[in-house]
Amino acid sequence: MFSNLARSQGLSAGILSVCILLVVLALWHFATAPVPAPQHADPEYARLMGGQGQTTSGLPTLPQMGTAIWKHLSNPFYDNGPNDKGVGIQVGYSIGRVLLGFMLAAIVAIPLGFAVGMSPLLFRALNPFIQVLKPISPLAWMPLALYTIKDSTISSIFVIFICSIWPMLINTAHGVASVRRDWLNVARTLEVGRLRTALRVVLPAAAPTILTGMRISMGIAWLVIVAAEMLVGGTGIGYFVWNEWNNLSLTNVIFAILMIGVVGMLLDLVFGVLTRLVSYQE
Repeated sequence: MFSNLARSQGLSAGILSVCILLVVLALWHFATAPVPAPQHADPEYARLMGGQGQTTSGLPTLPQMGTAIWKHLSNPFYDNGPNDKGVGIQVGYSIGRVLLGFMLAAIVAIPLGFAVGMSPLLFRALNPFIQVLKPISPLAWMPLALYTIKDSTISSIFVIFICSIWPMLINTAHGVASVRRDWLNVARTLEVGRLRTALRVVLPAAAPTILTGMRISMGIAWLVIVAAEMLVGGTGIGYFVWNEWNNLSLTNVIFAILMIGVVGMLLDLVFGVLTRLVSYQE
């Protein structure tokens, strides 16, 4: 009964999503449709804005977007030099930086979060530093990173590291501290060692909260890498957006924005699946 209800709700949600998409596309079509130029408009201006006797909003139309999407996705991995690489290569650079910075943050944050969560004394000692560093914008670290590291790629990875560490650290500490005392008392009664207790009792119980922190960190990291690549340039989807803006290609800018959203959604879906796999379900 519950499975049938869930399937029915999923179908209804899918139909509603398609309807919303159609409405958005219809609004886009009407908003970008050419309109007759005013009688007093300069003919040269009218030609530049969409043809003789017509003007447009300046935004790409749906056929133009379709052409751009097909062009980029039909050959996403071409490489014609420093400023002309396929969107697949650009996204690959961005994902690589995000994953490297994210994994470095996980290596630091998860063990430290375990220690903080299991030790009230360590929590009280480190909490002031966490509360001071957590609100700092990740991009505020970029000038300092560029000055000290003197490498734009490594600086971008450092910014991802510094923005990813706090959600993982806080969620890990919270998940570890929230483990039921009864389970820890049973392990202590059975004289289970601290390391084995952490791996066999604490980690499975805190896993959903830890993965939630990792999911939040990944979302923040993907947001930050786009802005960081706009600042440092070179490669990446953020640089692609900025380069296409400098080329005055709004069609490619909007395409890149859509790609950023799709990749971010896929990364979030991966962590959503992992969270469900480790969550206890009755």
